[in-house]
Amino acid sequence: MSDYPHHPGAYPVDTSLAGADFIAPSVPLLQQKILGVLADVGERGATGDEIAERLGWERFRVRPRTSELRIKKSIVDSGNRRPSQAGVASIVWVLPQYAQAGEIAHV
Repeated sequence: MSDYPHHPGAYPVDTSLAGADFIAPSVPLLQQKILGVLADVGERGATGDEIAERLGWERFRVRPRTSELRIKKSIVDSGNRRPSQAGVASIVWVLPQYAQAGEIAHV
């Protein structure tokens, strides 16, 4: 297994490691789809739930990819929050060009 975020993260358990290896070839395409959603929504951004809804995915498919993209600095926390489906405040992700200058520093 390569370094995270260039390879999906996993717990040091055989099934978790196998799952990460299994999805690894698909990760670049999944990340590109998320970036496409964020490009479409522009400065409004999108939460993980909103990204999942636009792509027709389960929520659990989005969050690991947004974590990888954040570490790669491909997306940033806009500083805004919107409620998730569960009613909990969620990060609104944006592409770096839509972030406030001060917001990028804390990501």
